[in-house]
Amino acid sequence: MSVFLWIAFFLLVGVAFFAVQNSDASPVVMKFLFWRFETSLVYTVLGAVCLGILLTLLIWIPRGIRTSLRTKRLRREIDSLEDSHRRSGSSSDEAARLKR
Repeated sequence: MSVFLWIAFFLLVGVAFFAVQNSDASPVVMKFLFWRFETSLVYTVLGAVCLGILLTLLIWIPRGIRTSLRTKRLRREIDSLEDSHRRSGSSSDEAARLKR
């Protein structure tokens, strides 16, 4: 997890440097369907990065929640199986000795 955080940190620092270095660039014209926007390159880059982060989180959060719930359910199942195995452990030891 820490490797992911370091990669994300360096990416954000790189985007910030890129945006600051291009702050004096000419305005960028963006067209989407019927709308036409004219804005600075800095806002365009930062907006695209923020939108990418937001979309990634919207996809990742439900998956993370499902994985967490599944992990808890499986741990409870493992605990119950271990308990039932411990309870029946004495009879299985006797069965193993009889097989010898």
